[in-house]
Amino acid sequence: MVPSSPRALFLLLLLLACPESRASQNCLSQQQLLTAVRQLQQLLKAQEARFAEAMRSARSRLAALQSSMGRLAPAAPPASCPPLSAPLDGRKFGSKYLVDHEVHFTCNPGFRLVGPSSVVCLPNGTWTAEQPRCREISECASQPCQHGGTCIEGVNQFRCLCPPGRTGVRCQHQGQTAAPEVGVASDSAFSRAPRCAQVERAQHCSCEAGFHLSGAAAGDGVCQDVNECELYAQEGRPRLCMHACVNTPGSYRCSCPSGYQTLADGKSCEDVDECAGTQHVCPRETTCINTGGGFQCVSPECPEGNDNVSYVKTSPFQCERNPCPMDSRACRSMPKTISFHYLSLPSNLKTPITLFRMATASAPSRSGPNSLRFGIVGGNSRGYFVMQRSDRQTGELILVQTLEGPQTLEVDVDMSEYLDRSFQANHVSKVTIFVSPYDF
Repeated sequence: MVPSSPRALFLLLLLLACPESRASQNCLSQQQLLTAVRQLQQLLKAQEARFAEAMRSARSRLAALQSSMGRLAPAAPPASCPPLSAPLDGRKFGSKYLVDHEVHFTCNPGFRLVGPSSVVCLPNGTWTAEQPRCREISECASQPCQHGGTCIEGVNQFRCLCPPGRTGVRCQHQGQTAAPEVGVASDSAFSRAPRCAQVERAQHCSCEAGFHLSGAAAGDGVCQDVNECELYAQEGRPRLCMHACVNTPGSYRCSCPSGYQTLADGKSCEDVDECAGTQHVCPRETTCINTGGGFQCVSPECPEGNDNVSYVKTSPFQCERNPCPMDSRACRSMPKTISFHYLSLPSNLKTPITLFRMATASAPSRSGPNSLRFGIVGGNSRGYFVMQRSDRQTGELILVQTLEGPQTLEVDVDMSEYLDRSFQANHVSKVTIFVSPYDF
């Protein structure tokens, strides 16, 4: 019987493989020797398989042990930067201080920012720059009073002395639109005789509502019109009209600027939506955008392409980049989508206020990015806006400085997607803001 142990079988083969000097009857035949060799090969193969299985089992147990030890060990806290506070006479936007998070700063009216408007937390636990501060500026330095008004400096505020025919905090509105007042003798509508009665040898005179009696001597008095527009234009009195006040004999009326209509209360103004009518106000291939007191005809265009990058218009207000060549890294760094947005705002809007939100959405069959970065990458409105994250997938464009119209501002907002710190794609929203000359 042939031994089953590989070591014993190997030793037996050495003994029975007789040299020529040994007797032939005590040696294995060639056939028997071949059979023994095959058995040895099979035994070695089985031993090799059992050894490999034992190694796999050992690796699996080590991995399970490492995983359980990792769960027991406390997780290392994420790297963060020192907390930041709002500058004196300013505000801070952003409350997260982890790596790659941004914090934005702005100053209150009457102050200007000295230093960067935003900082980013670096992996080494420091900010990209020192925290800025707010420095007081002269309120009248920017010449806020319009149409020849005189600016009077105050404590963190100013006051405009407006020329005749102008009203508003900056003399931006046209005042009374009626013809200039004339003397009592030349316009009987604004003056009339009083109503007098004899009471116990004394004459008592009175005027109609909206008129007042002038003249010292009895019988010489005249009822003159009360100019309600001038009376209520004095500081501290309530505002009679949303826009302009027009004095009339014994009363007044309110008027609205072109592009607005007067509401039922006779005082308020409402914008007329020229784009809502059935009549086409814009040429073909353009879109009508309603603005305060008017409208704009817009036709956004995709960027011109080159050899590697080209865009196609997928809707009137969105462009998408065509697939990039496999070896074109420059193409993949260009915006994957470009969208166009239009907003209409009144003047002197109270800040801060969120104007626009930008978010990402992943298809159900694929996982989305695990990190987003938002920022302002272009436009003509530096200092008026900041971009900050509102949640994991949304960024907000916030107006932080008061706007005065009429003017048109443009701001380009960027959202970049990252997967495990690896750049995937970015999207750009081009926001155009039409600011009305009126604060309603």
